[in-house]
Amino acid sequence: MTATTNGRDLGAQLLAGAAGLGLTITVGLALGSESLSALGATGEPLIAMGRLTGLVAAYAMLVIVLLVARLPPLERVVGHPRLVYWHRRIAPWPLVLIAAHGAFITLGYAQQARTGPLRELWVLLSTYPGVLAGTVGFLLLVAAGVTSYRRARARLRYETWWAVHLYTYLALVLAFSHQVTTGAPFVDHPVARAWWTALWLGGAGAVVAYRVLLPLGRTLRHRLRVAEVTSDAPGVVSVVLDGRSLDRLGALGGQFVQLRVLKRGLWWQAHPYSVSAMPARDRLRVTLRADGDYGAALAAARPGTRVAIEGPYGAFTKHAMSTDRVLLAGAGVGVAPLRALLEDLPQGTDVVVLARAGAERNLVLRDEIRELVRRHGGRLHELVGGRDDVPLHSGELTRLVPDLPARDVYVCGPDGFTEVVRAATRAVGVPEERIHDEAFAF
Repeated sequence: MTATTNGRDLGAQLLAGAAGLGLTITVGLALGSESLSALGATGEPLIAMGRLTGLVAAYAMLVIVLLVARLPPLERVVGHPRLVYWHRRIAPWPLVLIAAHGAFITLGYAQQARTGPLRELWVLLSTYPGVLAGTVGFLLLVAAGVTSYRRARARLRYETWWAVHLYTYLALVLAFSHQVTTGAPFVDHPVARAWWTALWLGGAGAVVAYRVLLPLGRTLRHRLRVAEVTSDAPGVVSVVLDGRSLDRLGALGGQFVQLRVLKRGLWWQAHPYSVSAMPARDRLRVTLRADGDYGAALAAARPGTRVAIEGPYGAFTKHAMSTDRVLLAGAGVGVAPLRALLEDLPQGTDVVVLARAGAERNLVLRDEIRELVRRHGGRLHELVGGRDDVPLHSGELTRLVPDLPARDVYVCGPDGFTEVVRAATRAVGVPEERIHDEAFAF
């Protein structure tokens, strides 16, 4: 295991410990606001459970947002793939806990008022400050959760999915407002209120600093504009951007950036695009599919169109290597980050590249890939044809790359391609920590 892997394991343990400590403090403050005598009253045990589940749910919401907020300190010490994994594992629980919070509170107050749950729910929504806002926040979170499921995500345009997830931030604001104004753990409890406020302001400050202020500073510094757009394969284009000091952007081969086209109707959206060549002093290139409203708009942008930038992001880089032998497997436009990674790999790296496409004309950046593989003295396998004609099972990969178990594997492409390659490489004995892919979605 490499020093990088050991460091990230330690970072993951420290981050998990910090999250656990924060949860312990939060639960302790919630329990400290209750009294045994009060819990003996009608409905109070249910109300106390409602308060506790609501507080834990809000804490979990804050955690899952920070996990995928692309905060560089977290990504450096843990790695984005692991953060995304944690996000996906934790994400359903806030919804369950918020639903439980609403049910416990409603039933508890209904017992006290000696009325039905539905009538009490209406009373809470219509008369209690912050309850309606909290309910709206819950519905926004449900919408974000539903659209994150693979089948739902596959049916949505990226623009729609991205806009829905922006409302997660509004849901957090509504949840915080609801709790600090009406929550018993905070009313007349200044220490608890100060802790909760500091926790949320710290989280919000980190997101604003790294997702708003830093990108704004980079945009103003580098002054990106569209220089030219070239066609690389049917439906795939490379967009070359002019700018200042782009070699100081810090981009590594395999990373991606979020771009905003600063035109009416487009400026409010940020989309992820792979850096397909190492940045020069005044040039940056991304390669993308020219489909969807945004991809088509960027592909059609006129020279001189201004572009805002976030990033670079991603751990899909040479620093993830634990050996001096790599397999780079790409399909379609997924070859783009591999092309930049090839350019950035250390001299002496033993390189094998698998480029997958349905037809030769669909091999993205073909000539550049060939030249870079030649410079490394590596091997290039162009797998052209349908899935049945060119299988990617473990036996075929072993035939193409006999020493596959001894290599780091970088894979990028459609979800189906990535899953097949990951499964095949695991089947022949490649350890999980040496299989690298990237999650662009967050």
